[in-house]
Amino acid sequence: MTVEKDRLLAQIQQLAQEDIILAFSGGVDSALLLYLLTLACRETSRQAYAVTFHTALHPQADLEYARQFARSLHASHHILQINELENPKILENPPDRCYHCKKMLFEKLWEFAREKQVSTILEGSNKDDLNVYRPGLQAVQELGIQSPLAQCGITKAQVRQLAAEYGLSVATRPSVPCLATRLPYHTNIDTRLLARIEQGERFLKYMGMGNVRIRVHGDIARLELDPEDFPILFQHRTEILLQLKKLELPYLTLDLEGFRSGSMDIGLTSGESPQNAPSYN
Repeated sequence: MTVEKDRLLAQIQQLAQEDIILAFSGGVDSALLLYLLTLACRETSRQAYAVTFHTALHPQADLEYARQFARSLHASHHILQINELENPKILENPPDRCYHCKKMLFEKLWEFAREKQVSTILEGSNKDDLNVYRPGLQAVQELGIQSPLAQCGITKAQVRQLAAEYGLSVATRPSVPCLATRLPYHTNIDTRLLARIEQGERFLKYMGMGNVRIRVHGDIARLELDPEDFPILFQHRTEILLQLKKLELPYLTLDLEGFRSGSMDIGLTSGESPQNAPSYN
């Protein structure tokens, strides 16, 4: 990874020659970027703004973690509160929902950038994100947002390796994507249901589980867990069942395949899942 790391550090140093804005979710990708940007900007006496979106579709735990991490770096942290469900194209949850959502969020971020007289915005997509269905990357490209990790060929595993190397607490933190990914496409987004899903997932993590998703299909809640966490589920079955009944769904099931990112994308036609990720080759 030496080549990719050196490339990333050189790009960060170049970016730090001016004030910069980072879309900071609190996840490992953007946390690594914030750490590197904070160090580089201190050397160049420039300002790095970490901006976190507070929305109906982002887990509350992410906002709390982002606050804590930014505070640990003494970073300039700002929170933009946005109701993306005001956009009917997002509320209806089509297969390209992520495109409309990212476009809305980053347009608001550009407004913030103009207020701060900043001309460059960064986000945390990595190389692996270019190889899966990520319609939001089209909006990132259209709006001129830079993605240093993807541009430098850094994979998710390498991001975690670097985060561990720098001693960042986020190194082993599981990914927590937008809550709308818990619902099938073309299912209107119900914020009350998403709040119950988030509460259920938080409880499962409290019980010691790593990657957790509660996917809802009508009356059925399908649990995706890391297979090595299945024994925890069965050991504490009664307690977990009592908590998950709060989802107010009649059927609770365990997906025997276990956790896998993008499981709601299964079955999309080629027309619904265009390969529109930006190329950084």
